[in-house]
Amino acid sequence: MSTCGPPSLLELAVQSLLKDDALVIAALEELPVELFPPLFTAAYTGRHSESVKRIVQAWPFACLPLGTLVKKGQPHQENFQAVLSGLDALLAEDICPRQRKLQVLDLCQKTIWSGSTDGMCSLSQTILPLMKVNVDGSSMGAKEPRAPLKVFIDLYLSIGSHDEWLTSLIEKTKQWKGALHLYCNKLRIFALSVQNMKVLKMVRLYCVQDLELICNWKLSVLGKLLSLLPYMGKLHRLFLSQTPMSQCSSWEEEEQFVETFSSQLLSLHHLQELHLESISSLEGSLCVLLRCLRSPLKILSLTNCLLLESDLMNLSKCPNTRQLRGLCLNRVILMDISSETLEALLENVSSTLQVLSLEECGIMNLQLTAILPALRHCSQLTTFCFSGNPISINVLLRVLRHTIGLTRLRRVRYPAPLEFYEHVGDGLLATLQAKLMQMLQELGRSDMEWLRGKPCPHREWPFSDLWPMPW
Repeated sequence: MSTCGPPSLLELAVQSLLKDDALVIAALEELPVELFPPLFTAAYTGRHSESVKRIVQAWPFACLPLGTLVKKGQPHQENFQAVLSGLDALLAEDICPRQRKLQVLDLCQKTIWSGSTDGMCSLSQTILPLMKVNVDGSSMGAKEPRAPLKVFIDLYLSIGSHDEWLTSLIEKTKQWKGALHLYCNKLRIFALSVQNMKVLKMVRLYCVQDLELICNWKLSVLGKLLSLLPYMGKLHRLFLSQTPMSQCSSWEEEEQFVETFSSQLLSLHHLQELHLESISSLEGSLCVLLRCLRSPLKILSLTNCLLLESDLMNLSKCPNTRQLRGLCLNRVILMDISSETLEALLENVSSTLQVLSLEECGIMNLQLTAILPALRHCSQLTTFCFSGNPISINVLLRVLRHTIGLTRLRRVRYPAPLEFYEHVGDGLLATLQAKLMQMLQELGRSDMEWLRGKPCPHREWPFSDLWPMPW
């Protein structure tokens, strides 16, 4: 509800109703459906628990999104218990399932609901494809007399006890067994524990679209967890990161992990984004993973991974990476990779690539200069990041002139030039930034923003002093 200006007639009517729970209960039967969203919003934010329970019980739409009403991912416990009590009434034997309108309770954090019926329609288009499929992949009959009520959540499993609201939800799922199904859209696993594994057993994993595994486990343990992937038939995004503690593995363990991971990728027919960070076992084995992709990737991120030239050659030849919109090779050492291989990689994605990030790669002047023609062919490019590399100011200016013709390019993040390393506190970087912006304006590209990023972290790179400034 609006907080600016005098309250509207609708707001006044809702406030008047909520003064007495009995008034709300009496009005629900005759209340126009378009008034349910603002009434529920006011009841929930005002912590009118009994009214919340009764509104949930009489909810006239297929979906009830708590979305923005759930602050910082933590529902107010009293309110949430009222919602669960409303679900209890809906699932009770004396409520006819065919008369029940509510099918989905959506607790996902990116649910957008303005408190209007339009919000309901837009949300239905997002959730509906997930609602129509059971865990085993079979379609549910349209006339199923006892269709389960579905709850969609985002799960964050870390160390320690679970939040009170999640504990309540798990208990409610156990209580109603097959009548209440728990689905997960986004799953983040930061720690393995018996308690977390019990939660995973309660969740229908088929609808997981976004999975993150950030771990310090041994590769053998991680491989077992990856065995869950075949149950995630709708997975769109996979992020896998190893911490340094988990990288002390034998060659045999690394080989086994690659084999296990590859075999699980075969079941992911809808994967669009693959993010791998600090995966020690990729060196020389990337081709094994690429062969097992079952759909064209839109985003590929390989961060802080050891890769051979053969890995990048295979990447450039893979059919399922030729339509990439985003490519990130941050902290992948490229100084020993030939310019021809890098050129081939860019040429193969030039018609679709929108974001390219090559930060802290050790890429040198000659390499960057050599790939500029291929970079100019990336007509869809909107963002280019190459900070943290040992680049001279001459090459930096050459990059600017070569990319000026990329009409979609809006943002470039560049490194402090080598010549500036001993003069960081002298105001020269601010002068350089101002000069670059002036050059962009003179060249008719005031819409392009050049942002200064990190200098090269390896100060021992050889370079020659190129003073004075070349502008």
